Amino acid sequence: MKDVYITKIAKFLPNKPVSNEEMEEKLGVIDGKASKARRVVLRNNQIKQRYYAIDEHGNTTHNNAQLTKEVVEKLCDENFTTKDIQLLSCGTSSPDQILPSHAAMVHGYLKNGNMEINSPSGACCSGMNALKYGYLSVMTGQVDNAVCAGSERTSSWMTSDIFENEVTHLKELEDNPILAFNKEFLRWMLSDGAGAFLLESEPKGKNPLKIEWMEGYSYAFEMDACMYAGAEKKEDGNLKPWSEFPADEWGKMSLFAMKQDTRLLGANILVKGVDSLKQAYEKHGIGPEDVDYYLPHISSYYFKEGLYEEMERQGIPMPWEKWFLNLEHVGNVGAASIYVMLEELVASGKLKKGDKILLHVPESARFSYMYAYLTVC
Repeated sequence: MKDVYITKIAKFLPNKPVSNEEMEEKLGVIDGKASKARRVVLRNNQIKQRYYAIDEHGNTTHNNAQLTKEVVEKLCDENFTTKDIQLLSCGTSSPDQILPSHAAMVHGYLKNGNMEINSPSGACCSGMNALKYGYLSVMTGQVDNAVCAGSERTSSWMTSDIFENEVTHLKELEDNPILAFNKEFLRWMLSDGAGAFLLESEPKGKNPLKIEWMEGYSYAFEMDACMYAGAEKKEDGNLKPWSEFPADEWGKMSLFAMKQDTRLLGANILVKGVDSLKQAYEKHGIGPEDVDYYLPHISSYYFKEGLYEEMERQGIPMPWEKWFLNLEHVGNVGAASIYVMLEELVASGKLKKGDKILLHVPESARFSYMYAYLTVC
C-alpha cells in the first residue's frame, strides 16, 4: 500500500460575498412578505456572509458542475494540468440533475480526456466520501493521482419561486398561509461554492498533508431522515418519494425543496457525532491530545458550545485553542465546507511539520459522520 498525500488545495467561491441584509433580495421574497424566520435563524447560526452563484441582476452565473470545474482548474497549473488527472471524484448534496451523474457533468465541462470518474451521493459527507474513494484508489495503486471535490449550488433550490406554488395552493385552503419552518429554515443556512484536493503518492508541494486514515459511521439503522429533498416525510417517519406523487402535486408541496426536521436535528446531531468520534479515536488509539488542529464542519455556531459540552460529557473534550472554523465569513457550503476550511488553514501559514489535523464532518440527512486524520509533512 502506498502513502497518500494532499499536495494541492483550491477553493472557488462565486461572485461577491452576500451579507445578511442582502440574502432575501438575492433569493427572493415569498408571497411578497419579508421572512419572519430569517432573523431568528441568522441570530442562531451567526453567519455574517456567504456566496451565491447569482449575479447583481438575479441571474445564475454557475451551475454546480461549473463551480466544480472552476475549482478543479484552479487546482491545476503548468506542472499538473487537467489532462494529467487520472481519477475525478466529486461529491455534492445539490446535483444539477438526477442523471447524468455530477462527476460526469464536471468531466464534460473539463473536456480533458479519458479518465475514471466517481459521484458519491448524499449530503455533507458526500464530499468526504469523494475524498475517501480517491484516497483508497491512490493507496492501492489503482491510480497515481486523484482530484477529489466537494461542491454545492443550493441557492437554486432556495429561490422564492420554488415555494410560490405551494403558497398559492395554501391560500386556496386558508386565509393566512404560512410556509412550514422546516422548509424555510435551510434558506437562511446554506451557500454556494466548491473545494478540491489533489491526492498523490509523493509528498510534493509546500505543505503536503499525509492522510493517515479515514473513517465513516452511519446511524441510519436507528434514525429517521432529518434533512431531505424530493420527498415528503410521513407521520411514521418514513419518506414518500417524489416519484410516488402526481406531477401536479410537486409544486403544491415544494417537494424538491430541501427540508430539515429541526427537532430531530437538535436532539441527535451532537450526541451521535461525539459517539462516532469516540469510536474513531478508540480504533486508532488516539485522543484529543493527539490533535493540533480540529476542523469540525458545523452548520451553525449554535452547535459550537453544545458540541464542546457533549465532548466533555462523553469524556473527550477538545481544547478550544485547537478549533479552527470559518463558518462566519464563508457560510455553510455543505459538502464543500471541509475543503474550503482546510484550504484556509493551510493558507494561513500556521502549520508546521508534524502537526496533526482532524477533519470531522457530520451529515444530518440520516445522521452519518466522516473523519480524516492528517499529518503535515
